[in-house]
Amino acid sequence: MWFEPEALKNGEILIQPVGILTAAAGLDFLIGDPWGWPHPVQLMGWCISTYSRAVTKAAWPSWLERVAGVGLGLGLIIGSGAAGWALLWLTQALHPALAWATGLVLLASCFAGRSLRRAAEDVLVSVEQGNLALARQKLALYVGRDTANLSEAEILRAVMETVSENATDGVMAPLFYAVIGAFLGEFLPGIGSVPLALAYKAASTLDSMVGYKEPPYTYLGWFSARLEDALTWLPCRLVVFTIALLSGQPRRVWQVCQRDAIADPSPNAGWSECAYAAALGVQLGGVNRYRGVVKAKPLLGDALAPITPQKIRQALQLTQYMFLVWLCLAVAGLTGLNLVH
Repeated sequence: MWFEPEALKNGEILIQPVGILTAAAGLDFLIGDPWGWPHPVQLMGWCISTYSRAVTKAAWPSWLERVAGVGLGLGLIIGSGAAGWALLWLTQALHPALAWATGLVLLASCFAGRSLRRAAEDVLVSVEQGNLALARQKLALYVGRDTANLSEAEILRAVMETVSENATDGVMAPLFYAVIGAFLGEFLPGIGSVPLALAYKAASTLDSMVGYKEPPYTYLGWFSARLEDALTWLPCRLVVFTIALLSGQPRRVWQVCQRDAIADPSPNAGWSECAYAAALGVQLGGVNRYRGVVKAKPLLGDALAPITPQKIRQALQLTQYMFLVWLCLAVAGLTGLNLVH
């Protein structure tokens, strides 16, 4: 049950793992993150920017910047999880129903399924209308590469790469840690889906903002980048495993990933992108420009078919199916655990 009458009478916390997971997933699917609404990532981003400016302005030696990077990474990740827990505790003290609603909104904000679909569709609609200038402008909001001179094929490749990479850190990984938190909460009161999902969201935000080898984040962001890689490693392999099964050709997808993904410098992004490329019969990777600097990424998959808006929508559908599969498995597992108890 989502609500337990006895919990309401006794003033106990009523955030039930099954209810909060399914309700948050439904809220993300139906509403997502409305434009203009406050979001936990905005506060995380403000903290990262403020801290980073202070450190870089101080012009510390590299070893001290590394120490500051460890402090930034651990502080924001642990702090985000603790803040989520404290907010639930505070709202629980006011009214159990308020705690449930707060947990629902916080957990839904960690899932990025609808936001990912909306971002992709914004660009795809402009491409299909033949307005490549607008498509480039919209794409620039979601990717780090230079978009001003991209051709239609390059725009579509960028969208496909964004969709396939974010299937891991924007969709699967937050669900993974929410589920881990839900199971841990069955044995360790006080731990639940919301704190762990927020902690991972903080790690992902850190990596996207300071996890670069280039200055000024070379030393400040090293810890955040490596920690996010470690936290995302298992969810990424679950993405590859699930997409391979959903494709109907798991052996081929796995063989292509073993052949191509290992060449990517990222321990996770290349595997996620390669799984989608192999499943859809397209090729990702190649030459990109970042602030005018040309960077060549390894080719992932075989160009059996061109990347089209329809192929990208198929990728988005695969992501939805993947999320639903693991959500159902989590619900079944939590329900079985409750029955045993």
